[in-house]
Amino acid sequence: MWIKPEEVAPGTALWVTEDNNEFFRLQRRRGHGEGKGLAGLLVGTLDAMLDSGAKASPYRIVHEAGMQSYWAIATGGTREEIVVHWTWLEQNLLHTLSIFESSDDLTEFITGKIKGIIAEEQHGMKGEGNSGERFREATMRFCHLFAMPEAERLVTFVSCSYWKGRVPRHGWLYLSLNHACFYSFLLGKEVKLILPWVEVRCLEKKATVLFPEGVEVSTRDSVYHFSMFLNVGDSYGLMELLADRAARQLLDTDSIMELKKFCEDSTSSSASHDGFGLKGDLEAMERNYRYQLRFSLPRCENMQMEAECSLWLAVEKNHVQGQLYTSQSYLCFAASEDSLPSLVIPLREVVMIEAATNSNVLPNALAVITRGHLAFFFAFLRDRDRLQQHLIQAHMTAFVEANAVKSPLQLPQGPGSATRDVIKSVDGCDLDTTKMSDLAVTDGPVYKSTPALLNIFCRQGFEEPNSKLAKEVAKEEMWKIHFVKYGRGPCVYRIDSMRKLVQLGIPVRLRGELWLLFSGATHDLANHPHHYEELLEHSQGLASLVMEEIERDLHRSLPEHPAFQSELGIAALRRVLTAYAFHNPRIGYCQAMNIVTSALLIFADEEGAFWLLVSLCERLLPDYYSNRVVGALIDQGVFEELLREHLPTLHCRLMDLGFIATTSLSWFLTLFLSVLPFESATAVLDCFFFDGVAAIFRLALAVLHANASHLLMCHDDGEAMQLLSRYLDNVINKDSILPSVPHLHAILSADGKNQPTVDVYELIRAAEQFSSVTFAIIERMRRKKRLEVVQSLEDATKRNVVRTISADHTHFSTSELEDLFHLFKVEYLHNTYWSSEQEKNSLCSHNPNLSYTMQYRLGRTHFQRLFQRLSPWPDGPHAACLTDRTFQIANRDGSGLVSFRDLIDVLGILYRGDLTERLRMIYKLHLVPMNIKAKVETETCLDYRAILKKWEQEKLDKERELKDLPKMNQAQFIQLCKTLYNLFGQEQNEQELYRAIAVVANLLLRIGEAGQRSLRGNPSFLWTPREGASLDVAHSFSNESNSTEGSCFQQAKACGAESGQASSNNASTTFLLFSSSAAQPPDCGILSDGAAEVEAANVDKSRSPSESGSAQQMTIRTLNQDGWTITCEQFLASLLTEPTLVTFFEQPIDVAAKICNAQASVLTHRLGPVDFCNLINH
Repeated sequence: MWIKPEEVAPGTALWVTEDNNEFFRLQRRRGHGEGKGLAGLLVGTLDAMLDSGAKASPYRIVHEAGMQSYWAIATGGTREEIVVHWTWLEQNLLHTLSIFESSDDLTEFITGKIKGIIAEEQHGMKGEGNSGERFREATMRFCHLFAMPEAERLVTFVSCSYWKGRVPRHGWLYLSLNHACFYSFLLGKEVKLILPWVEVRCLEKKATVLFPEGVEVSTRDSVYHFSMFLNVGDSYGLMELLADRAARQLLDTDSIMELKKFCEDSTSSSASHDGFGLKGDLEAMERNYRYQLRFSLPRCENMQMEAECSLWLAVEKNHVQGQLYTSQSYLCFAASEDSLPSLVIPLREVVMIEAATNSNVLPNALAVITRGHLAFFFAFLRDRDRLQQHLIQAHMTAFVEANAVKSPLQLPQGPGSATRDVIKSVDGCDLDTTKMSDLAVTDGPVYKSTPALLNIFCRQGFEEPNSKLAKEVAKEEMWKIHFVKYGRGPCVYRIDSMRKLVQLGIPVRLRGELWLLFSGATHDLANHPHHYEELLEHSQGLASLVMEEIERDLHRSLPEHPAFQSELGIAALRRVLTAYAFHNPRIGYCQAMNIVTSALLIFADEEGAFWLLVSLCERLLPDYYSNRVVGALIDQGVFEELLREHLPTLHCRLMDLGFIATTSLSWFLTLFLSVLPFESATAVLDCFFFDGVAAIFRLALAVLHANASHLLMCHDDGEAMQLLSRYLDNVINKDSILPSVPHLHAILSADGKNQPTVDVYELIRAAEQFSSVTFAIIERMRRKKRLEVVQSLEDATKRNVVRTISADHTHFSTSELEDLFHLFKVEYLHNTYWSSEQEKNSLCSHNPNLSYTMQYRLGRTHFQRLFQRLSPWPDGPHAACLTDRTFQIANRDGSGLVSFRDLIDVLGILYRGDLTERLRMIYKLHLVPMNIKAKVETETCLDYRAILKKWEQEKLDKERELKDLPKMNQAQFIQLCKTLYNLFGQEQNEQELYRAIAVVANLLLRIGEAGQRSLRGNPSFLWTPREGASLDVAHSFSNESNSTEGSCFQQAKACGAESGQASSNNASTTFLLFSSSAAQPPDCGILSDGAAEVEAANVDKSRSPSESGSAQQMTIRTLNQDGWTITCEQFLASLLTEPTLVTFFEQPIDVAAKICNAQASVLTHRLGPVDFCNLINH
């Protein structure tokens, strides 16, 4: 074991060196093992005389630090034990130590590394000692070192080395939910590193000549190497899991909220644990995800028990070794990863669970009997009694639920049971006699299920005896024999003989039943028997953008098939797609869904087709059907990697042509339905539902392999695409009894020449040469490619946002917009990680299908933090108030979320707007009310007419706001003056600016009084001007309160010139009024008329009575008046009379410096004081 490094004597008399290198020695104690002789006997006698605590271990490893200086770092009781540590040193440490020039530095590095390994081993001992306290200390250290909030949950921490150049820095790697953070303090040098998981583009476990086996983390700008882990495999697996979770969060805010809920549940469930519960819970969450995918189970199923056993196959009279899994409602068995046989038993189908009688054939076995009189025996169970008790309890729960929601297998035959009708027809060798006259399309709200369209539009293939029909009957007989041997229904064995039957082609009358079984849709149908009807009733009479898109694509769905040349088929397709849009609003509707759903409706009834579509979109092809088709793009990357591995020469040629992704994308999205004749594509769907997406990968590789020689001779991508299209058009199904449906592309591209045909089943058999492409391999490659695809999509989003905004805004350059977008995105991520409960509700309403500029939005708290970093005004007591007011301006729709475009609209005016635009914005900021509650919109299919009307109204309101600003009352004016006063605290000529703003404030007070008197409507009222004021100017103000900006400017200029010294005296009084209140944080609320006297009374408490008396007198006199207002034009005209203020507001703002300071502020907050420029260069 590793021991705390301690300096020891060379001990050449007591120890024999068995292996050594430049830095370490592996030594054996004399007298142990083969070492005999006098010296060995003496040493053995000495050890025997010592007490057990003082005895030395027979093996040790020492570090040779210099002349006669040795440090013991490991001991072992056996040679095998010590060789494990010696091998680790050789593989991970030895070849990196030569870079140290000083022996002292070398020794400090080695001893520090060994201490870290020991600490990590103690960390891993969950049930021993004070590991919970140790984890809490690590969490506190993590939050302190990297300024992380408590909401940032630490998962684990490991000892490792970070390679900065050629020198390793040993320290601790902290892995949290959203960040990977490294800290090292070695030889007086401190290293801090923060890597958000969302910035990771690639994560690989690799070993090179320079770097030992470790983990390489690649971001957009840099590559980071971590090595010398105690267990690199476990550390890499956890890092990969966390990075994958972060990538999923960028794609879907539902994943964010799911992770938040998971963390809350984990915190409450592991409160009494040792502190490491979150890591175990994350790993369990990943195991559940793989369990659900492997057996096509609902997402609510969590694996509860796992046991090694063997399944007794009575027909073949042999045992199959494998693993038994249990969850809330299912019992599953699998021979090994991605191999057969496998078995899924819903507990609702079980009638008996009992311990089987011990025998030589079934030792320690458990028997499970189902309603179909099938008996399953699981033998060689180590803890049979515990498993039996667990299954009995789970079965009782499933039985209660099955009675509450009656299983479709027990429902009587009715309109919604077309799948069972097909089963009955096969057993009785007759067909459903449903006629179109019985299924008249009605517009009423009553739901009437449409059976499989095969039974209505494709009957002629069954009426005339022929060789094809004979083959079809033979296939049905083979399946019936298989059902007799291995059962039928949800508890059927999946074995190799079933795969062979699938590859021969599923009989058309069994296809709907078996598709439901293989995909797991039968479980959803059983658990939610009335869900489809409820969705149709809910969507009745509603209009939405999604439904408009569905309506446009209805007649483009297999238009060559007779079923969709009829209103019956079109109506069924409309209902299924609409129901799914309401079932999953996050996906709604995506192109290509209509083509796949059309094929499903041919062989399954309406409700069955709906659940097949659910299974397809949410389990079999996750993330495929969305606006960004992320899942399909990920699989394109996986397909390119598989092509490089299996067909390297062809891969190089196709990469040169540059058409792999553009061609194969439609293959995956439509499951070859858009490129193969329909009767051939259905054979592909048979394999897809049985083997999953692996069948599509194998078939795509087989297609390219079959055309490899011709593709290598193609000169451009157009020629290659034409070659493949012609080949796929001529893949036929010779055994199909269905009427031939000519492929639309084949009809349009026919040139009259006879092309060689290929049988689809021969192509399927040829795909078996790629049987090594399994689901497990695909899933591992998907995880790696997901990081690359998500980061590419994020880059594309940034480019689209910048391009869209730069077309409307000329205030910022492209590079400035990119930097601002990066800052906005960082704050958005913090918003998603650590948002408050109120902002969390707003986040739930985020729709990932919004435009690019609306993909990221900030709540109030995080917008305020970002804007304070970017604000063009100096920091001060006014900053929080102005920032909150700016949020209200930017929050146009009242949702409580601000988009990047909204931020740029505001910053564009404040940074690069002209003088008038800036002053108008300042004026407008003081008109908005504060702390308005956000309107939380639920994600649903809204009426598109209302959406269009809302967009038009917002556009008109935006244009009207820029032209017509309302008048400002007294309380708003006081707040405006406070803001202006606080803007000048860091200016060199602040005294001049204070005097100028006091003059402007006094002038506006008098203008407001003039307008107030004119509103009283008393013609006999005689207004007495103040000292030195002009009667003409007063008269003009009283008669033209709504004058234009030019006339207001002339009036204000005249008033300022004629008032002379009196204005100066009054200005000093106004200065006292606002400067006294500026010493305290300004009130961010809007003052009401009733609160005006309170404001005046509190304004000068810190001043002497003689100074505050006059100010209070003037303030009370001014604020107690009713109807006092000023206009924006009057504000602009008055401020333009002071050249000092004009110069201040016209001075340019260094945007690059603001952005750089904001970036440095983010880093400084996390890492402490740093040289930002050097960090960026690094």
